[in-house]
Amino acid sequence: MTAAESTTDGIRLGLLANLAQFSLLVAVNALVGGMLGQERTVLPLLAEREFGLTAHTTALTYILAFGATKAATNYVAGTLADRYGRKPVLLAGWMIAVPIPLMLIWAPSWGWVVAANVLLGISQGLTWSTTVIMKIDLVGPRRRGLAMGLNEAAGYLAVAATALATGYLAARYGLRPEPFYLGIAFAALGLGLSTLAVRETRDHARLEAGTHTTRIDGRHDHLHAALTDRQVFAQTSFREPALSSASQAGMVNNLNDGLAWGLFPILFAAAGLSLTQIGVLAALYPAVWGLGQLITGAWSDRLGRKPLIVAGMLVQAIALGLVATSASFGNWAVAAVLLGAGTAMVYPTLLAAISDVAHPAWRARSVGVYRLWRDGGFAVGALVAGLLADAFTIAIAVWVVAVLTAASGLLAASRMYETHPRTGR
Repeated sequence: MTAAESTTDGIRLGLLANLAQFSLLVAVNALVGGMLGQERTVLPLLAEREFGLTAHTTALTYILAFGATKAATNYVAGTLADRYGRKPVLLAGWMIAVPIPLMLIWAPSWGWVVAANVLLGISQGLTWSTTVIMKIDLVGPRRRGLAMGLNEAAGYLAVAATALATGYLAARYGLRPEPFYLGIAFAALGLGLSTLAVRETRDHARLEAGTHTTRIDGRHDHLHAALTDRQVFAQTSFREPALSSASQAGMVNNLNDGLAWGLFPILFAAAGLSLTQIGVLAALYPAVWGLGQLITGAWSDRLGRKPLIVAGMLVQAIALGLVATSASFGNWAVAAVLLGAGTAMVYPTLLAAISDVAHPAWRARSVGVYRLWRDGGFAVGALVAGLLADAFTIAIAVWVVAVLTAASGLLAASRMYETHPRTGR
């Protein structure tokens, strides 16, 4: 009997066996993504037009605050989920989300916006991390790529839809308060569904741990169940080639996203694009990212993880180069599609690779460490992009990040091995 077919005390692993609960978690993660999407179009313009922030480094402090707190919370979320269960962590994240849209609506100063993004980072770290861990628990080892593709697709399609909707609302009614009404609805629905309908999944991880087998090639023999938190951090961050390669690629990927989130709307506005056009471009990138993951997550279960990770980073680098050299809506739309496609190749595949290697007994902690590095990229991206844009131009900032992205893909190509149990050698 395989792990995907195992059952005990009514608990079964597998996507079909847990389809109702898995689908509910997909819906919950869409609401998590919506909370992030309410900011994508509006906040960069709010910084410039309502609060008069002309220095890019200062204006991007909200992304720095979001990225730093989300990265740290990701790490804590994995540890808490192992210790206390998944559902309590999910509920805590949604409770923290409730005041965020209200703070953005009423903010009398930029400090309120930064504080709201500290709460957003904590909330996203708890909620998104937990929905990832819960889906990994439910689906078992055979379909992790598909599971992560569905999870991340739901979240980033919601980011895209909300970015598009808030752009429309801002064009019609103004930058505040109407665009943030969506966030109020998302927080209420997310908290309600998580409280009333989501079930604990920690026993599914325990079931898989009881049937876990090491790779035939013995590559993971040293990664046994009894690792301390410090050992999990070291293996995921630096020592284990696949885990650490995934961590660095995830960080650079979100460095790109921090750049796109904070500077692209300003770049587009400076070229004379309308709020509606900016909203379309802000939505197009995560829309392709989200939809693409429906294909790439399952694709990595067949082709393997490494090819998609390497190719995806290189495609993102090409897309960023196109952004830096373009000055029209059409060219930027093509670049947004390419950037979304490259990110879709990487995003669910990195999570699946982490899950391939990490033992079920410490997998939640390893996912937390990976997401610590990955979402730390938001903070690094905001800082690097802001400093370069202020010292030179936005185009120069984009070029530097493009080079870093290409280097990340080449590093993964040289250091990472194939992790999928059916395609790895």
